[in-house]
Amino acid sequence: MVLVSAVRDYVNRMLQDISGMKVLILDSQTVSIVSVVYSQSELLQKEVFLVELIDSISKSKESMSHLKAVYFLRPTSENIQYMRRQLSNPRFGEYHLFFSNMLKDTQIHLLADSDEQEVVQQVQEFYADFIAIDPYHFTLNMPSNHCYILPAVLDPSNLQNFCDRAVDGIGAVFLALKRRPIIRYSRTSDIAKRIAHEAAKLMYQQESGLFDFRRMEMSPLLLIVDRRDDPVTPLLNQWSYQAMVHELIGIQDNKVDLRSIGKFPKDQQEVVLSSEQDVFFKANMYENLGDIGMNIKRMVDDFQQVAKSNQNIQTIEDMAKFVDNYPEYRKMHGNVSKHVTLVTEMSKIVEERKLMLVSETEQELACNGGQVATFEVVYFFCFIYFSFFLWFRICLSLKYISRFTVQFVIPLRYGRHSQIQCYYN
Repeated sequence: MVLVSAVRDYVNRMLQDISGMKVLILDSQTVSIVSVVYSQSELLQKEVFLVELIDSISKSKESMSHLKAVYFLRPTSENIQYMRRQLSNPRFGEYHLFFSNMLKDTQIHLLADSDEQEVVQQVQEFYADFIAIDPYHFTLNMPSNHCYILPAVLDPSNLQNFCDRAVDGIGAVFLALKRRPIIRYSRTSDIAKRIAHEAAKLMYQQESGLFDFRRMEMSPLLLIVDRRDDPVTPLLNQWSYQAMVHELIGIQDNKVDLRSIGKFPKDQQEVVLSSEQDVFFKANMYENLGDIGMNIKRMVDDFQQVAKSNQNIQTIEDMAKFVDNYPEYRKMHGNVSKHVTLVTEMSKIVEERKLMLVSETEQELACNGGQVATFEVVYFFCFIYFSFFLWFRICLSLKYISRFTVQFVIPLRYGRHSQIQCYYN
């Protein structure tokens, strides 16, 4: 629980030392940071009775002087301007300001000048400027980040913003872990070199005192690599549970939105897949689809045994036991329904898109050493099998997309002018 516990500790420190009824105000990025590590019920236990976005709260004029406002924001210019406007006409009794990364001196002065009524009780930096999706992985949720690895001649205008956000996130991770890493990067990548140099400048020059932690016997290693160093892997179909859900349905901030693939009951339209809250998912997130099916069957059998025992209520003691166990029973029921639904829908997609055949072809292309050995498999996949139905759904069919992923793998594996590529085109 390294990354998750680090962010949870920051959120705990924000909320537990402030007594009384509170409103938690977040921005569009910190709302994801908090939501993946803290549930709504846990916030209620900390006396947080309202959660709002800073741009929404700015539009309201209603006075809430009985509430204490806890702000957790990224230290961006936009958020500082929001805060200045709100401090000039305060609506809450107290303001407690927490920022997810380092504040500039000018930003602190701007906030101080705006606090004419002295409602700000504290301003602190809590280094949780990353989304801890599980104990060992984090993301920064930067949209269209693939655009930033284009060649220099196609350098997007906001490349500097991308680099700044990446360096901010990396810096926050190591501040949260209380470590200063040795930095290595891919020499052939300009973007990796740029991020590495800016991260080193931050940790060893600009904020060297902040990163001056007690030295360990072995310093951590920050390795910055370019996705282009391995372009084949993202094109291959994955068969472990978490990877399949992410690729076939989609996971965003540990939430799976099922509305795009079918009609489901309201309580199943969006489900949470978190290794910290779901014991079954934690144990099976890296298992393959076949093992998942057997493990879910076992979980369903266990649930049926519990359901049968709950039906046999004859005495007052049985009723009391049922009431005590009811929350756990409801949780178990929801868990079973969630995983059965996910595996059922993924199995349908696998069959509809013929992913078994697609994956077999991809593996032949990616792993087989000879072009001739894979030619027959590719020919069968492209022409004989798919020719029966591609004409009917050529524009919208996901099978057609699968065909293109195979086509992309061929030049990456064998070169642009390979025999297979010529036949394929």
